[in-house]
Amino acid sequence: MQILDRFRHTHHWVFAIFVVCGVIFLANLVHAIAFFVIRRRNKNATVANFKIPLNINKYLNHPARWVFLNICLLTTLQFIPVPEEIRQSIRITLHIILVILIGWFAIGCVYVVQDALMRRYDLTVANNVRARRVHTQTQFLRRILIGFIAIIDFGCILWTFPDPQLWHYGSGLIASAGLASLVLATAAKSTVANLLAGLQIAFTEPIRIDDVVVIQGEWGKIEEITTSYVVVNIWDARRLIVPLSYFIENSFQNWTREKSDLLGTSFLYVDYSIPVQALRDHFTKILTASPLWDGRVNATQVTNLSEHTMEIRCLMSARNSSEQFDLRCIIREEMVKFIQENYPDAFPRTRFASVPSTPAGEPGPLPASLKA
Repeated sequence: MQILDRFRHTHHWVFAIFVVCGVIFLANLVHAIAFFVIRRRNKNATVANFKIPLNINKYLNHPARWVFLNICLLTTLQFIPVPEEIRQSIRITLHIILVILIGWFAIGCVYVVQDALMRRYDLTVANNVRARRVHTQTQFLRRILIGFIAIIDFGCILWTFPDPQLWHYGSGLIASAGLASLVLATAAKSTVANLLAGLQIAFTEPIRIDDVVVIQGEWGKIEEITTSYVVVNIWDARRLIVPLSYFIENSFQNWTREKSDLLGTSFLYVDYSIPVQALRDHFTKILTASPLWDGRVNATQVTNLSEHTMEIRCLMSARNSSEQFDLRCIIREEMVKFIQENYPDAFPRTRFASVPSTPAGEPGPLPASLKA
């Protein structure tokens, strides 16, 4: 009889191990088939028709695998020949792990939705104002959604336990959230101010991702907008870290607020003797030959006169700030080269007039041209 009971017990364990191995294999098989189909469709998908987000495999592959596996283990728990107390503890543990995995999967879904939106709006196009707006808003909303998911996930973990005491603590924690938020707001005014400033920036849009700004005398691009600060990529590869509230409370220059295309100027200071029309013709020739010029604005004007020089402004347009800076440098170089080769005497000069001397060595009368 004991041998028969032992055989039955062994048979139950063998059957349980067989079922567990079977469901593990089934979970991996379902996962492999599902993501094989997704990868095949992603391979044929383009940004134009946008059938499936291209990074769904990157963000959901691992969490989906573990969610499938956990669900399959929960379904086979009843076949494991262990006491009911142990089975209940295993079930609670698997439920907690499942809640955590679902939170991981939900965060992956947030990244997939963000990636889907960003792929519709390309930052590399010439006029990317709408794309920069969408990138800025989705990045800020992504961080807020991930924070909410983490809070909800933690609350679900507390409610997974069968202990009413934990439910009571959870309810008390939620009820005191308002008072706690007031205390935290008082203790961390700058953090709350930056959070509110981030919401205001995301929807009023004084700055966006990839905007060109001049802040504190530094020229750079908005590289990242977090929930507390903004990273500005300076032209010489430095990073300027600025609190979010700064952009609400202070003035700054945004070169791409409405459009990416900009006007640029190069100034020439030359002698009065130079023919302005020749400079104007050569300036047009340089712009026409340059791929950096967008064809909108081309003007050469005398903008100021002084007692020594004539100021000539070369006004041009470009598709973005980087091309505008390069075009201005090219214009300066080419215009100076043109003056050197064709009008070398037209650079700024200082004129002197000699006063004739008497035979005794004393200064004589001034010439008629200098008496006035």
